[in-house]
Amino acid sequence: MEDCREEGKNFQKLVDIMAKLRKECPWDREQTNKSIKNNLIEEAYELLEAIEEDNDEAMVEELGDLLLQVVFHSQIKKEEGKFDINDVIKNLIEKLIRRHPHVFGNQDYKELEGKTHLEKWEKIKEKEKKRESILEGIPKRMPALQRAVKVQKRMAKVGFDWENPEDVWEKVHEEIEELKKASSPEEIKHEIGDVLIAISNLARAYGIDPEEALHGSIDRTVRRFQYIEKKAKEENKDLKEMSIEDMDKLWEEAKSKGL
Repeated sequence: MEDCREEGKNFQKLVDIMAKLRKECPWDREQTNKSIKNNLIEEAYELLEAIEEDNDEAMVEELGDLLLQVVFHSQIKKEEGKFDINDVIKNLIEKLIRRHPHVFGNQDYKELEGKTHLEKWEKIKEKEKKRESILEGIPKRMPALQRAVKVQKRMAKVGFDWENPEDVWEKVHEEIEELKKASSPEEIKHEIGDVLIAISNLARAYGIDPEEALHGSIDRTVRRFQYIEKKAKEENKDLKEMSIEDMDKLWEEAKSKGL
């Protein structure tokens, strides 16, 4: 493992390379914070996949790609005279120290408000942010199901929640009935959203992450459809020419195989 001085040198080299790219590479030079904003999300998801697959080699690469985005955004702002990477790091250091009074201060961990570590962390954040609403600070660009759960958990903290899963089931059925009665595209869109909110609440009532549940279903869908593709190829059949009945039969076959 390299020591801290080597880490510092490498980080400075990365910052210098980014500054050089901004000056000499036409593509890098023309980018703005907004033009590269979606790269941040894409890189974060690629890192997430590497973590889920426990792929250390991929994690090294994806952590680097994510770090590049931080340096890239900071360099753009430095050129605009707004802030630089040092401001980002300094702000992070101050925040970490401030939010860990039991490590960097003289406060006893057990005396901090909240039963769990996350509850203690949230209490410190609340005092720090001084928000007017408990729902402030939840990113609007989060995946919708994750955002829904985040909003629901915040509301639940003050008692705005169902007491048991059975009550949530009633809400799910209620929203589905309203969806059935919807007629215009706008009404249908509205009611589908309400159904998804109710379903995410149901998942939360059972202690299930709806985002993970949906990803699991999508993964199964991909595996089963790829089984259909494989079988069609083995039989020299064009998928477009196969009947829905034949494809459905193969789907059920894949399902029976545990795919």
